[in-house]
Amino acid sequence: MNTQNETLINNYLINNHFFTVMADLTVIIEQTENNYAAYIEGIDGIVATGHSVDEIKSNMVEAIEFYIETCEEMGLEIPEQLQEYNLVFKMDTKCVLAFYYGIFTKAGLSRLTGINQKQLWHYASGTSSPRPAQKVKIENALHKLGEELLSVRL
Repeated sequence: MNTQNETLINNYLINNHFFTVMADLTVIIEQTENNYAAYIEGIDGIVATGHSVDEIKSNMVEAIEFYIETCEEMGLEIPEQLQEYNLVFKMDTKCVLAFYYGIFTKAGLSRLTGINQKQLWHYASGTSSPRPAQKVKIENALHKLGEELLSVRL
């Protein structure tokens, strides 16, 4: 349970209007044999599965709602971070590369990231894990591509 000081950090007053800062809940998505599984980092008991990121997102929202309803029915305290929250989805490099396998070729990812195709194959297969700097390169390249695509009008 949060202390009064932690509560004050998450809530603030501007011009006599009270605001609550939404907590970022990190949803960890992992690849399983047949689909994807997800859980919320730091909160036990909330899990979801799905065949796509959109399905995981939808199922995670449902799982949170079910968790809150169950807490209410059983008279249990609902974790404060579930009062106002924003879901942030996190995947490891292998999972991202596997998920987007049919969309991004290793040659295309190599051009975007500047990382050798063979090395990307090692990351995708799980035979090696990227160093933190390489993870940042991949993430930044994907975000840059996403920003470029969002700016396109047809």
